[in-house]
Amino acid sequence: MPQRLEGLQRLAVLMLRLLLGFVFVMHGSQKLLGAFGGGGIAGFAGMLAKSGIEPHVPLAWVVGITEFVGGICIFFGFLTRFWAAGLVIDMAVALFKVHLVNGFFFSKNGFEFVLTLGVLALAVVLMGPGAPSVDRATGIEKRAG
Repeated sequence: MPQRLEGLQRLAVLMLRLLLGFVFVMHGSQKLLGAFGGGGIAGFAGMLAKSGIEPHVPLAWVVGITEFVGGICIFFGFLTRFWAAGLVIDMAVALFKVHLVNGFFFSKNGFEFVLTLGVLALAVVLMGPGAPSVDRATGIEKRAG
């Protein structure tokens, strides 16, 4: 059985990258564009200010762009490790500055979801974009081995 699944590692990397990119595009669009019931930059900056995170307006732009543009780039596998590293930092800040005090569970605004996304982003940093990606097609990432 393990031999039959060995060839599916490439598919697993692709699935992880597509999921991570999609989730961050959705969350980033709420912050950056106010889409899907999000508060846009003003609403997100207000949330950062309430959490005591300064400078809240410039940081709202950085986070919104990192999540939205980074999500698109990760989805297509373009500058994948760069954007995934940015998302690791994004999720680490969210974990320590916002969610940690609320405990583990997502239902209580805890850190379970941001921890999961941060670890998935770190996995993408470590694994790279995989074969079907802009990075591989353009030579930004070379095939291992």
